[in-house]
Amino acid sequence: MANILIVDDAEIIRISIRKHIENLGHTVISTAENGYEAIVEYKKHSPDLVLMDISMPEVEGIKNGIEALEEIISIDKNAQVVMVTSHGEQRLVMEAISKGSKGYILKPVTKDKFENILEKLEL
Repeated sequence: MANILIVDDAEIIRISIRKHIENLGHTVISTAENGYEAIVEYKKHSPDLVLMDISMPEVEGIKNGIEALEEIISIDKNAQVVMVTSHGEQRLVMEAISKGSKGYILKPVTKDKFENILEKLEL
C-alpha cells in the first residue's frame, strides 16, 4: 500500500480525498494546504504519491500546485505527483503534465477516480 501526501487549500477536499484513499487501503502520511507546505512535507516524508490541487494561494513565493510540482521534481526526479483539478483548467493540467505530473483527477473526487489513477501508477 502507498503512503500519500494530500495537498489542497480546501479542508473539505482534503478530508474527502483522505476518506477515499483510506477506503482503498492506502495511508495518508500527511496533508498540506498550500504548495509551500507540500514541499516541506515532501522533504519530511518522501511519500510514494502526492495528490495536489493545481490552484492554491501563494505562500512563501510558491504560487500554485505547478510551482510546487516543479520544486518537488527538482528534489526527487522520480516523484509521483498527480494533480487534482476543477473543470476549465485544461491548460494548467497540460502544463503540469509537461513539467512532470503523472496525471490528473477531475473534481469532484470519487473513490473510482483514485482507484483508476493508483492502478495506472501501480501503487
